[in-house]
Amino acid sequence: MQRRTATTLVSALALGAGLAVLPTQAHAATVVVDTTAELTSAISSATAGTTIQVRGGTYYPTATLQSTANGTSSSRIHLQPYGSETVKIDGSNLPDGDWIFKLTADYWTVSDITFQNSPDSAVVCQSCASTYWSNVKTINGGDSGFTLTGDNTTNNTVKNLDSYGHYDAANHGENADGVAVKYGSGTGNLVTGARLYNNSDDGIDLWSFSSPVTVEHTWAFGNGENRWSDSAFAGDGNGYKLGGDGESVAHVVNNSAAWDNAGNGFTENSNTGAIVINRTTAYANGKWGYYFATGAARLGKNLAVGNGSGLVNKGSSVVSQGNNWDPDIATPSFISTDATTTYNARQSDGSLPATSFLTTGSSTIGATMD
Repeated sequence: MQRRTATTLVSALALGAGLAVLPTQAHAATVVVDTTAELTSAISSATAGTTIQVRGGTYYPTATLQSTANGTSSSRIHLQPYGSETVKIDGSNLPDGDWIFKLTADYWTVSDITFQNSPDSAVVCQSCASTYWSNVKTINGGDSGFTLTGDNTTNNTVKNLDSYGHYDAANHGENADGVAVKYGSGTGNLVTGARLYNNSDDGIDLWSFSSPVTVEHTWAFGNGENRWSDSAFAGDGNGYKLGGDGESVAHVVNNSAAWDNAGNGFTENSNTGAIVINRTTAYANGKWGYYFATGAARLGKNLAVGNGSGLVNKGSSVVSQGNNWDPDIATPSFISTDATTTYNARQSDGSLPATSFLTTGSSTIGATMD
């Protein structure tokens, strides 16, 4: 049974010789759940101001958890663990093709929950506005781990996400990204502090999204490697795929890194817009560190080292300044090229683990790796 608590305050006002007792607005409900049935019901029936607290354990839904209920700017809907307990939602019992969690809603905050083993995408936020995702993990799904999609997708923040191990067997790994912001539009969307790794396709894919997306303080690594012994493997393996499907849009990537991806570290992917790439590092990727051959990208203070096809492939419309392939720009040495610490647990505030990997001490070029 669900355990609900709600508090209603009353105000007493003296009116002449009498007394009127008027109810004020009720405090929103806090719903504590400890079964899959309770979790399903709490998500679908949430209203503005509801806080859903999930007791520790692993939950196995048999249908997609979903809601179309909106919070408001002053009364968000929260989905979170109970206290500091560990919560995992596992898609192993879902039908083929199902997602674990789908929102078509505004003003939700989802934090500190792991979504794992989905038959398809783990988390999909469709035409959402002003959602906030904090310290979420999406692991070992059958398509992209975390997806923003649809028109009117605005002002969503994805912070400190770990998304890894995704592989779409039906398409031989061609579609499963760590983060997909695809097939939609809407401004104000931010991905920050993410680790996107060991996915069959790309770290982050912005295919056919027609509004600017900002990515910062993010690591994309090990994507596009055939870890599934698929003889027809088709994953692209770009760290940051920043367009496609004919869109021309000025996405922004700041202070981020790509390494050991099978494809390019950073690529326009046919996006002709004025993409901004600033203070990033591309190291030991299979193809180009930076591939911007047809568009009008703005590349500044970036560092490319040891990539299979070369440092950069840039067209005549690209503005390039302060990068280590530009004239008179030195290539600083890395303090460490041992990536072991990048897999460590996150810091207590959820930020990326401390590491000296790919750091240089430079204040003028390359990612700071934090």
